Amino acid sequence: MDRPVGSPTGERPAGEIKLACRHVWKLFGPRAEQFLRDNPRPDEEDLRRAGLVPAVVDADLEGRAGEIFVIMGLSGSGKSTLVRCLSRLIEPTAGQIFFEGRDLLRMREREMIEIRRHKMGMVFQHFALLPHLTVLGNVAFPLEVQGVDRATRERRAMEMIELVGLRGRENYFPRELSGGQQQRVGIARSLAVGPELWFLDEPFSALDPLIRREMQNEFLRLQGMLEKTIVFITHDFDEAVRLADRIAIMQDGRIVQIGTPEELILAPATPYVAEFTADAPRAKILTARAVMVPADGIRDFAGEVLPQARIAEIAPAVLADSRPFAVVEGDRLLGAVDREAVLRVLVGGR
Repeated sequence: MDRPVGSPTGERPAGEIKLACRHVWKLFGPRAEQFLRDNPRPDEEDLRRAGLVPAVVDADLEGRAGEIFVIMGLSGSGKSTLVRCLSRLIEPTAGQIFFEGRDLLRMREREMIEIRRHKMGMVFQHFALLPHLTVLGNVAFPLEVQGVDRATRERRAMEMIELVGLRGRENYFPRELSGGQQQRVGIARSLAVGPELWFLDEPFSALDPLIRREMQNEFLRLQGMLEKTIVFITHDFDEAVRLADRIAIMQDGRIVQIGTPEELILAPATPYVAEFTADAPRAKILTARAVMVPADGIRDFAGEVLPQARIAEIAPAVLADSRPFAVVEGDRLLGAVDREAVLRVLVGGR
């Protein structure tokens, strides 16, 4: 048969657990810590009677090395609060947060400062560039804080500026840059310290749609080169499915489901998740593996497709032939994909 249809790069193997949280809570109100010690599993009514506002409720998640882990939900769902707890920018009320196997909540403040300076990068929706510094000065600033000598930090900053496509603008001030260029500076600055864990909180939401798409492309290009462990916050499901290896969906402070984009579409755990995924571009998310049928008894195949090939990618070939395509992985025949299966996805039936 001819070479299988579909890209072989759609799935990333599972890596070691880089970041994890266990039973993390963030409550706002009086005596919240004591309340949770006395009531380790409170319900909404318990919290209301105690005068406490839940921002994060009993959260558990794991982020793997080299993974883009997206946390999403509507405004007020708790996603940004959870990320600030994960980095200890705010203190959780209860729970455990592990980075490289160490519980961050047991660390002294000085240790946390060193971890943020050397192992964590952060990019937020508002660029927070220093207006009196040039692009070069902004990107080099975290290294200056670390005490790196000027020649070394500026050399490293120039490498990051070139990486994000801003070479030639290193002497510009933030006011002289477009929104997309300013966000590139923010990304370069966060990468300058060589972080192992990268937090991005709605970094592109303030940009217009065309620049936002461009920055998503840039982000994926950088991740393909750097393979960072990334926690990315968004309220936009289209953005989430474009970028994510896995997605956690939050509602009212709770993580209601974690899964790949495909898993969320095929098996939403709640009506809330189903509503989020209802208008998703299914053909760009679902794969041949998800829609294949047993190939028992089929002898005449039109060709081969890879199991991770997206339906949108293989649809033209499958629809152009009356015969099914074999879904193959190495030398193994996994199943078959035919016109009917592809048409169900394209018209939204599956």
